[in-house]
Amino acid sequence: MEASEFGKALRRQREQVRPESVGLPVGSRRRAAGLRREEVAGLAGISVDYLTRLEQGRATSPSPQIVEALARALRLADTERELLFTLAGLVAPGPGLICTRITASVQRLLDRLGNVPLVVYDAAWNLIVANAPYDALMGATSALKGNDRNGVWRNLVGPGSRAVQSAEEQGAAAARLVADLRLTAARYPKDPGLRRLLAELRSASPLFVELWTAASEPLPPDPSRHKVIRHPAVGDIALTCDTLVVASDDLRIMVYTAEPGSPDAELLELAIVLGTQELTAPVAGRLRAGG
Repeated sequence: MEASEFGKALRRQREQVRPESVGLPVGSRRRAAGLRREEVAGLAGISVDYLTRLEQGRATSPSPQIVEALARALRLADTERELLFTLAGLVAPGPGLICTRITASVQRLLDRLGNVPLVVYDAAWNLIVANAPYDALMGATSALKGNDRNGVWRNLVGPGSRAVQSAEEQGAAAARLVADLRLTAARYPKDPGLRRLLAELRSASPLFVELWTAASEPLPPDPSRHKVIRHPAVGDIALTCDTLVVASDDLRIMVYTAEPGSPDAELLELAIVLGTQELTAPVAGRLRAGG
């Protein structure tokens, strides 16, 4: 019964959301006022097939991460979100656990910044959501699975990123991440996901153990840094990376910008166009050549 009711509620919410409220064009061919399945699946980062099976009751026991992603994609209010968790047989994350909730006010901020690359992390540096310009700049975040979605893991163990860093810069960035993670561990000592991550980091990275031991004192904040991103199509782009902290929900929003009118701003715009419009290689070549 719960799975069936969950599917009904999910479909009902999908059909009630206006496309323009989630930044999607209305279009003249849209037959219904709500969102299409493929639109919700894209916003939540899941497959259309899985969403279909959830709505039809053929898929049961969605994870808390999936339910949270669906609630975020549908812009559900707190009461609606809690109901969705209940119908899935789950309890919405509460006090003492790391928050992955993006409130309506924060979502409005993200929408206003929709044309610049940004990514949102939780307090443990787990990637919650990235917008299309960020994926165009840094590579598709949907391809990141498991621990590779954690910023600390990616820097110390995983595949890294397109950021070009010297050994000194990379060491300083890793030290700051680990120091911040240690503060997070002190705030959320009972969070099971964080405890698992810490155990796996200790097992996989001697450097993490070293940095964790050294991080007895918090490092000074580093809200703004210059980064060089090596984009496979347009080359190196020098950007400013600002980290905005949402104190109430312990979220980190990283925003990448370039000086207006600079060559780097033009390269950033081109990288976003190439990624979001999925231009073919010959077209991209003509654009870079100025044709």
